Amino acid sequence: MTEQDRVTVSDPRGPVNNGKGNQYVSYGAAPDWMIRKGVGSLRIAREDRVHLADRFVRPVGFRVAADRLEKPGSVVLLDAPPGSGRRAAAIMLLHGLVEDGDTDKEETRFEELPATDEDESQLTPGEGDRFLLDLSGITDEEAYVKEQRRLAVRRSQVQEAGAHMAVVLPSGLEHAQAPDLDPHKVTLGRPRGLAVVTRYLRMDRMAFHSADLQSADLQLLCDRSPMQELAQLAGLVRAARDSGRFGAEFAGWLDQAMHAVTDRAGEVGRQVATVRTAPERALLLATAVFEEARADTVYEAWHGLMRTVGHEEEATTELARTDFGERLAALGIERGPDGRLHFGRLAYADAVRTYFWANFPGVRDNLRDWIGQAAGLGGLTTDDRVNIVVRFGERSLAVGRPDHLFDLVVHWADHTTGASYDPRAVAALELGLGHERFGGWFRKRMYQCARSGPLSDGLVRTLTTACLQSLGSTHPDQAMVRLHYLAVRKGEAAREAQEALLDLAGRDRRLYRLLIDRVRDRTRREPRGAEPHFRLLMELLRSDRAPDPPPWPDLFLGWEAVFCQPPTELWNPLVSSWLDAVAGDGTREMALGVLVGATHGRAPALHRLYAIAYNWAGLARHPSRAAVAALFWQHIDHAQYVRTESTESTESTGVRPPTTEEER
Repeated sequence: MTEQDRVTVSDPRGPVNNGKGNQYVSYGAAPDWMIRKGVGSLRIAREDRVHLADRFVRPVGFRVAADRLEKPGSVVLLDAPPGSGRRAAAIMLLHGLVEDGDTDKEETRFEELPATDEDESQLTPGEGDRFLLDLSGITDEEAYVKEQRRLAVRRSQVQEAGAHMAVVLPSGLEHAQAPDLDPHKVTLGRPRGLAVVTRYLRMDRMAFHSADLQSADLQLLCDRSPMQELAQLAGLVRAARDSGRFGAEFAGWLDQAMHAVTDRAGEVGRQVATVRTAPERALLLATAVFEEARADTVYEAWHGLMRTVGHEEEATTELARTDFGERLAALGIERGPDGRLHFGRLAYADAVRTYFWANFPGVRDNLRDWIGQAAGLGGLTTDDRVNIVVRFGERSLAVGRPDHLFDLVVHWADHTTGASYDPRAVAALELGLGHERFGGWFRKRMYQCARSGPLSDGLVRTLTTACLQSLGSTHPDQAMVRLHYLAVRKGEAAREAQEALLDLAGRDRRLYRLLIDRVRDRTRREPRGAEPHFRLLMELLRSDRAPDPPPWPDLFLGWEAVFCQPPTELWNPLVSSWLDAVAGDGTREMALGVLVGATHGRAPALHRLYAIAYNWAGLARHPSRAAVAALFWQHIDHAQYVRTESTESTESTGVRPPTTEEER
C-alpha cells in the first residue's frame, strides 16, 4: 500500500500496524486480555503456531529451506524482501520440524532469541530445540557486523547441540554480510497476495465466491501490500461482519474494509481541517480513544482532556451551550441503544488516533498524563480500560515513545493499593514486551528496575506478573534473571516474586539447573548480601521444588553450596523435605547419599544432618521414618569413617587441608 493508504482499525480483533514499515507478528500464549483484544505478541507457543499454520501460504523457496533445516544442528538464514511474510515463514519452518503425533519433540524449546545483547542472558541449546532469530529490524551496518559475530557463536552452539535455528536476515545490508553465511542462506519469494486473503477469509468462515475477489482495486492491494496488511484487510472484513452495522452480504463487508484501507486517513485529515475549535477536536480524540465506552464516561474523559491541555471552560452555563448529542452528531459519532459511543464508519477511530499522535507531537506528554487519570474513570469496565491502554500504547509505540507507556506502568503500579496489581499496568507492560521494535527496550527497563533501589510493592507485583505470564513465554532465561532480583528483596511482594521464580524454574529442568547455578554464584560473589540468596537456594532445593525425576548432579551442587556454610536451623526444612520424599517414594532413596556426599565429610555438617534426621524420625519412631533415618545414618557413619581415615593419613604426613569451617 502507499504511505497514504494505511489500514486503520477500530477496536481491532487482529494485530494492527499503521505506521511506516512492516509489522511482523508471531503468535503465542498471550494472556486473556491480549487474546481478546487481538494484540500482536512475540510469543510462539504451539497453539498459536497452529493458528498461523492454518492461514500460512508457503512462499517460493520454502521447501528448499525446510529441507536444509531438517537436519539436527542446522541453521538456515532467510533472505526475503520486507512485507513478504519472512518472519512467519521462519516460524513455520521451525514449527514444521515436529511431526504429527510426535509429542516428545513438541516438549523441546521453541524460543525467540534477542537480536541484541540486552543483558547477561546466554544461549544454552539442547538437542532438538528450535530458535528464531529475527534480524530484520537491523538497519545499521555496524550493528549488523556486531550481530554477525554473535550469530557465529550461536551457530556453533546450535550445531554442537543438535538444535535448529532459523534466522531472518535484514534487507539492504547484503554488502555487509560475511561470505561464510552464504552457504546457509535461502532466498524466499513473495506469496500470492490473493491466496493469503482467501486463506484468512476461509478460516474466518466467510461465505464468498472467487468472483467476489476479482475487483481491480483488491487485485492491486494484493499485488503490492505486505502480507501482514493483507491479513489485516481480511480482519477488517470480519470486523465489518461481526459489527452487524454493515449489512448481511460479503460484498458490503469487503467494500467497507476496502474503504477503511484506502480512504480513512484522508477522511480524518479533511475532518480535522474543518474542526477548528479545541473542544471539538478534544471530543473527536476522546471518543476515538474511549470508543465503545458509555456516553457519560466519554463526556468525563473529554472534559478531563480539555483541562489537561489547558483549555479554559466556556464562560456560559452548560444549558446555553451546544448540547452533547448535537456535538456528537456533528462529528459523525453515534450513540448506540446501550448508550455506548462509536463512529459510523469502520475503522475510523483508529485513523483518528493515528492522525492526532502523528500531527500534534506537542501534546503527547499531555495525552500521557490524561490517560493516566482518565483510564481510571468509574464508569469504565475492565474491557474498557484494557482497550484504552492498548490504544494509547499502540500510538505511543508507533511514534517512538515507549517511555510514555512505561511511565504509565510505573504510575499505575505505584498507586496500587492492597495486595494485588493494577491490570492496566500489567496490560501496558505486556503490550510493550510484545512489540517487535521496542520489546528489547522494555526488557531492558524491567532489568534496570529489578536491579534498582527501592520499588513500590505494586511495581514489584507488576514486574512479577509480566515475567511470569509474558516474558517467561518469550524469553524465560531473562524472566528468571529479573525475578531473581525481585525475589531477594524484602516484603510480601518480594515473597510473591520468589514464589513466581520457583514456579517458573519448576516448569523446566534447564531453567531449574540455571537457577541453581545462578544463586550459588551469587552466594559466593556477594558474601555481605548472601543471606537472601542463601535462603532462596535452600527453598529451591526442597523436594517439592525439584523436577521429577530429580536432577541429582544439580542438586548435589546446590546442596554442596548450602553445606559449606556453618550449620543453621534453616537446614531443617530442606533436609526434612527430602526425608519425607524418600519415605513416600523409595525411588528417591538416592537423595540420602547425595545429601551426605554434598557435605564432603565436614563434621559439623554431618552432625547437623544426624540431628535433623533424629528429630524428624521422632521419639515414637514410626516404622517408615525410622527405616529412612537408619539408612541416612548409615551414609553419615560411612562419611565420618572416610573422613577419619583421611584425617589419620594427613596427620601421618603432617599435612592437613583446612575445612571451610576452619577457614572461617
